[in-house]
Amino acid sequence: MFPPLAYLQWIEGRPAAAEHDLGSSDLRRPPAGDPDDPVPSRLRGRSAPEYDRSLRERVAAEYDLDETNVLLTAGATHGGFLASATAAALARERDGGDDGPRPWALVEAPGYEPLVETPRGIGSRAARFRRPGPTYDLDPDRVAAAAADLAGPLAHVTVTNRHNPTGALTDRATLAATAEVAADRGGHLLVDEVYAPYTVREGGQGGSAETATSDGAFGGPTGAGLPATVTVGSLTKFHGLGGLRVGWITGPQAFVERARLVEHHVPALAAPSVALARRFFAHRDDLVADAREHCRRNHELLAAFLDGRDDLAGSVEPGSPFAYLEHERADGDAVSEAAWDAGVLVVPGRFFGLDDGVRVSLGRAPDDCAAALEAFGRVLDGL
Repeated sequence: MFPPLAYLQWIEGRPAAAEHDLGSSDLRRPPAGDPDDPVPSRLRGRSAPEYDRSLRERVAAEYDLDETNVLLTAGATHGGFLASATAAALARERDGGDDGPRPWALVEAPGYEPLVETPRGIGSRAARFRRPGPTYDLDPDRVAAAAADLAGPLAHVTVTNRHNPTGALTDRATLAATAEVAADRGGHLLVDEVYAPYTVREGGQGGSAETATSDGAFGGPTGAGLPATVTVGSLTKFHGLGGLRVGWITGPQAFVERARLVEHHVPALAAPSVALARRFFAHRDDLVADAREHCRRNHELLAAFLDGRDDLAGSVEPGSPFAYLEHERADGDAVSEAAWDAGVLVVPGRFFGLDDGVRVSLGRAPDDCAAALEAFGRVLDGL
């Protein structure tokens, strides 16, 4: 069974209806030109590349992998579905097939609802392990303790990096240690990395945002290439190209080959999206630099906003343009409802398992985000 996803039902239509959008986390620009033009505004006027490498080869090169370690997907949601289904299939094949016990998906908490419900829909059992506040760091020992309590095969351990909804960033060494925990039980580590590139370059303007790593894809940390590790990425969040629905998974060659067989059961990536994604990679450095500057400015706006409020608790992680924040007198639903009444969209933390606060995301243009924070500040003043 695939139950309705409460968060996606709640958020549907709200970003477009809100006067001030502090709920959407993708670094999106206002639409420009003909709304029926299939070319995203960020790619308009940019030349198509001469055919040199396929999109799969381009993605593989970004992660310093062989193309046999990459599977293109119709966005990150599609990639996460394929990764979870493939890990479950491998666990079943390893432990008795259809007659064996149902495998486990061990998923971080707090966390994004589909990461739990998609494995359940596929037929896996879901268990949780805690990323404890206030820092919400990933702790391999906590993962190991939770895995030890599971009776039956482990299909995968699932984490997000950056963590959704808090923005906490995990380094590659910690991801490697967590992957070892999953591998010891015969499973894989699945890392949703759609927010991993949300970093800034060292030495850039704004010292509060000096986090950047230069050893991963698009400048952010990655688990790609680690043993027993599968990563999910896309052009949606950091790159602001959600309309293309272009994503990918990386993983061991045997995992990718099995995922190709799973993909036969669901729609695949459309050829026009592939062509436009190749145009992105032809201008990759310029577009990534632009996105990083967008991210830096929004991070600084959010950090300054929190620093200026004595009624909010939380942390804007270095380089992150989104954060989980709690108000001293009102819970997440009360804050979100008051904001919505004033035309401001923020997301209740209950959709991530955190009832006391809200996720505030600065994805829109910096000037728009500055106005949105001013409006949100007036809401908070009135609580």
